[in-house]
Amino acid sequence: MPRTRRRGSTLPHGLVLPATALLVLALGYPLVRQVVLSLQEFGLAQQFGRAPEWIGLQNYRDLVGDPYLWKVVLRTVAFCFVNAGLTFALGLGIAVLMRRMTAWVRIAAQCGLLLAWAMPVVAVMIVWQFVFDTEYGVVNWLLTRLGGDFEGHSWLLEPLSFYAVATLVVVWMSVPFVAFTLYAALTQVPDDVVEAAEIDGASAWQRFRHVVLPSIRPVLLVVLLLQVIWDLRVFTQIYTLQKAGGVARETNLLGTYIYTLGIKGGDFGTAAAAAMFMLALTVVLTAPYVRMMLKQEKEQ
Repeated sequence: MPRTRRRGSTLPHGLVLPATALLVLALGYPLVRQVVLSLQEFGLAQQFGRAPEWIGLQNYRDLVGDPYLWKVVLRTVAFCFVNAGLTFALGLGIAVLMRRMTAWVRIAAQCGLLLAWAMPVVAVMIVWQFVFDTEYGVVNWLLTRLGGDFEGHSWLLEPLSFYAVATLVVVWMSVPFVAFTLYAALTQVPDDVVEAAEIDGASAWQRFRHVVLPSIRPVLLVVLLLQVIWDLRVFTQIYTLQKAGGVARETNLLGTYIYTLGIKGGDFGTAAAAAMFMLALTVVLTAPYVRMMLKQEKEQ
């Protein structure tokens, strides 16, 4: 009997060990490589065979001492919170509406969301570039027909309108995931609990605030955490809009800033240090949500 127990206790660990080892290797090696690269002078010369020079924390000192980095960080954090907040609010609203739709209307709405979510990013960006095109864009044509002076107007030239377009694109692509996830969570809220609150005299808003939201709080925290991480690391949308007419230096976020340092500038050591800075920023911004999730687990 003791031998059987020992085998039973080691079997689950043995089954999980190969997957854990592959995960550690896949995530650990790039991270270690990134840390080592950030402590070296690694430029174009090293790409052609010259040995990298170990310079310690010099890349980090150069980054922290550069005022432009902090401008990019402020832009990135502001863009992240605005997009995450809008995406979360719209996704939650759509999820609530889907609970009240008839079956056929809900299926049609879900198909539309699924198509928007499944579209490749590059294809989506081509469509949005056409919509906001300076000469042939649908937005300029429509606003001009309504009496506005928008003929030949560039939406990507000014940073404020650039970020407005970027926000529209990012939120449009992110809302389906939030809506589907929260809709699935709402379907698991017990109807008898909601009906009991209604019998006790609670209004629709009170039932939603004090009964429904607390019931799906773990899912809300996970979705919000993921959305903050994704919006903090946004790259393709910003880079594509910059190529379409945006001024890169005035619209860079951390993702495009790291790309500019490494791929365009050839300073891979500084780019690696900026990537580590971005990782640290991600940990700082998501730490409150992680603490809330851990607290939620302890309370259950």
